[in-house]
Amino acid sequence: MKKQELLNFFDNDLLDKLFGFCYARTNDSYEAEELCSDIVYAIVKAANGDGQIEQAYPFIWKVARNVYADFSNNRRKHTEAVYEGNSEELLLKLAEETDSDDTEERVNAIYRRIAFLTKAYREVMIMFYIDGLSVSEIAKSHKTSEGAIRQRLFSARKKIKNEVEEMAETNNRPIALDKIDFAIWGTGNPEWGDPRNVCTRMFSNHIVWLCHKKPMSASEIAEELNVPTLYVEEELEILCNGENGKYGLLRRSDNGKYALNFILLDKDVFEKANAIYTEQLPKICDTISSYIEDKRSEYLAFPYLNKKVDLNLILWQQISSIADSFAKCVKDSLQKDHFSNITATDRPFSVFGYVDNGKYYGNGWDGIGARNICGFSDVRVDNIYITRVQKHFSCGHNISTDPLLQLALRSINGLDIRSLSEEEKEHCAKAVECGYLYRNGDMLYTKILVNSLSDRERLFDISRGLENGYFDADAEIVAKKIASLIKSAVPSHLIGEWRFANSLANLPILDAVVEHLIEKGVLTPAENGIGAEGCWMSVEK
Repeated sequence: MKKQELLNFFDNDLLDKLFGFCYARTNDSYEAEELCSDIVYAIVKAANGDGQIEQAYPFIWKVARNVYADFSNNRRKHTEAVYEGNSEELLLKLAEETDSDDTEERVNAIYRRIAFLTKAYREVMIMFYIDGLSVSEIAKSHKTSEGAIRQRLFSARKKIKNEVEEMAETNNRPIALDKIDFAIWGTGNPEWGDPRNVCTRMFSNHIVWLCHKKPMSASEIAEELNVPTLYVEEELEILCNGENGKYGLLRRSDNGKYALNFILLDKDVFEKANAIYTEQLPKICDTISSYIEDKRSEYLAFPYLNKKVDLNLILWQQISSIADSFAKCVKDSLQKDHFSNITATDRPFSVFGYVDNGKYYGNGWDGIGARNICGFSDVRVDNIYITRVQKHFSCGHNISTDPLLQLALRSINGLDIRSLSEEEKEHCAKAVECGYLYRNGDMLYTKILVNSLSDRERLFDISRGLENGYFDADAEIVAKKIASLIKSAVPSHLIGEWRFANSLANLPILDAVVEHLIEKGVLTPAENGIGAEGCWMSVEK
């Protein structure tokens, strides 16, 4: 028979007999397992050779006795017990050169089983069987005892022995990851590190979702998803490190399990939280409408630098603060009455989200800045974006490479069209179209709101007046319900981020308030969603 056929004789019965042979000749089970491993590997190596053997079992026991002789005399050599070339090439070559499909399946089964081992065990298996290192060498590289390494080898080999057949069956089952999406929001400075940027695959989403339900180990996730642990562990490392190595969507606990590291509400919890807020919408909208009417003259009296302003642009600038005033009152009530003993989580940037339920509240607020540009020592530009208003730019946008924003800066006090080049006139036309400028005769003026940087801190003071006694009673009712929901749905290790759960609950309010004010004729939306609405600048000479 061909030597390559030796692999066909590897079954549980043979492995048990080989272990019994080793156990009777060694001091303990660890040494027995090590010797048994050396014998098995020597037989695999022999199976790669050319030539014939008369009978399989006499040859196998001959190899066993030879390996034991070297083992007992402390003369194990890499030429006997370890393949000195590339062991991965050895196994692949074995699969390629044989005519037996069964041999290839056995080799693939070994690789599949190793792939499904957790990292600590897989590394030891690969270093011992594939890299050809001894137990002492592996122990030294891992800075642990040889006994610990032998135990890992024992456990890993046991998994392979008992589960190769099962894993072969599992491997034939297709991996089918259902579509699952999250809507994840961020607040703070994303340049510090935004963990959303490393969660872009459906595989990532499924791992996050499993860890949302309960903390899970890499092997548990691998089994649940039918994906090799190797890939799961790599993904877990990415999801824990995030973009900056400090803040990820997952965290690893001391027991080796992975848990959610940000507020993520499932579909049912998110909708219940939304409903608590939307129940108050009629009162919220009526209060806001009356407040705007009462404060009309104060809004118009703010010292904007534009040649002319109108209340519509002012209200679009203020709309996020106006609509958030109720949630701010709820937050204050939550802090005072329900979470006063909880230390708030503090970091430069945080994310929070919900499982996509077909409703996306696409609103946000991005700001950018520049120094020494267009005659100004300091410039800040902001824009909001919601269902009715498209964004002009995102965080990180460079004003020095944006000719339209530069024209808006140059036109605050008026810019003579006749002084512009043909290229600049073309940019002006685009700036007019997107709402940055308007034309009056031969002059261009900035249409988006402009204020002095020194007035920036009080820009929203009028709108924040809504937080002072206008919603107190209703906010306390909502806070009590929201607190109960947060305590039941948010993991205890994330309770310090309860304020983000409150922000998620409030998400439907902004669009609802906007639609109410449009219906009342208080707000006029931008044509085609893009214009001066919701965009403004703060400047300093």
